[in-house]
Amino acid sequence: MNKTLTVVFDGHVFHPDSPLNPEPNTRYVVTIQDILPPVAACNAWDILEALTGTLEAPRDWASEHDHYLYGTSKRQHETTV
Repeated sequence: MNKTLTVVFDGHVFHPDSPLNPEPNTRYVVTIQDILPPVAACNAWDILEALTGTLEAPRDWASEHDHYLYGTSKRQHETTV
């Protein structure tokens, strides 16, 4: 089982942002990777900047967001570039 989750470290314990149901008496490998600046040191712009470029999406994601979010027909047809 591979699962990616975000956690907050309070100085003593890691607290998951979502429920985690590990099997009792099972060994797990935990990899720690910084994803954002410390909460106290950042504002909304810092968070957005840290997340910029981390989402892979179609080229027309912004212009056709209704299509991708709600399944409506595309407003524009893609042109080959």
